Amino acid sequence: MAGILDKFRLDGKVAWITGASYGLGLAYAVAFAEAGAKKIIFNDINQELVDRGMAAYKERGIDATGYVCDVTNEEQVNALVQDATDKFGGIDILVNNAGIIKRIPMIEMEKKQWDQVLNVDLTGPFLCSKAVLPQMIERRSGKIINACSMMSELGRETVSAYAAAKGGLKMLTKNICSEYGQYNIQCNAIGPGYIATPQTAPLREKQADGSMHPFDRFIRSKTPAQRWGETEDLEGLAVFLASPASDFINGQVVYIDGGILAYIGQDPSQLDASKFQDEATREDVVVADK
Repeated sequence: MAGILDKFRLDGKVAWITGASYGLGLAYAVAFAEAGAKKIIFNDINQELVDRGMAAYKERGIDATGYVCDVTNEEQVNALVQDATDKFGGIDILVNNAGIIKRIPMIEMEKKQWDQVLNVDLTGPFLCSKAVLPQMIERRSGKIINACSMMSELGRETVSAYAAAKGGLKMLTKNICSEYGQYNIQCNAIGPGYIATPQTAPLREKQADGSMHPFDRFIRSKTPAQRWGETEDLEGLAVFLASPASDFINGQVVYIDGGILAYIGQDPSQLDASKFQDEATREDVVVADK
């Protein structure tokens, strides 16, 4: 008799994670492989990134196939899905992970910059989902996981295009659920909070006088957990949403943010910085956009 943990297995599944040469996409792929996925497919924008990804998967002993594919190019997306279907029998899990952000004040942002962010962060997930949905409908089974953000709920200075795209992605998630839930297809989203990575490491370094970085203090003061997230904090949810354990969960965005969206925050000046000194000096090894 199968046990409860068996519901979280991905045995025999083929998973496509976009933009998974490194960072959170790579972390999701590794977690899927550990949960039993038989094949990892990933893509990135150029051969150099795909080669970087293949080296990372090979180092971890993961059976992966990488494609050079621009998620905003419908012909390339359709060609990837057709090739993967011919070679591996279809795509069971899609993670729309590829994304970009441009931090530019709205009145200074050029239309081409706005279009680029919307194309990658919103049109890309639309095209990739559109490409895999027909086979999921035929199979009466499929999982789509979108990479939302706290900016799916909140605004912030200089990220108008990103927030607009991520807000749109939240509603695309709900609409895929609404249209295709009848075919036993689940579309949900993960909304990460602030994640400790090499990209954010400068924002957590101690200042010359030994004090906390102002942004580090700000984030901790707004987070009930009083810490930055780790990549490991996201992996369990990704596996859950990709697995049979989530078969009756659909159209949801689950935020892994340490409680930021539930909390008005405290006065940053009242934060006890002494208990964070050891954390600020450790090394981080995973890259993610945030």
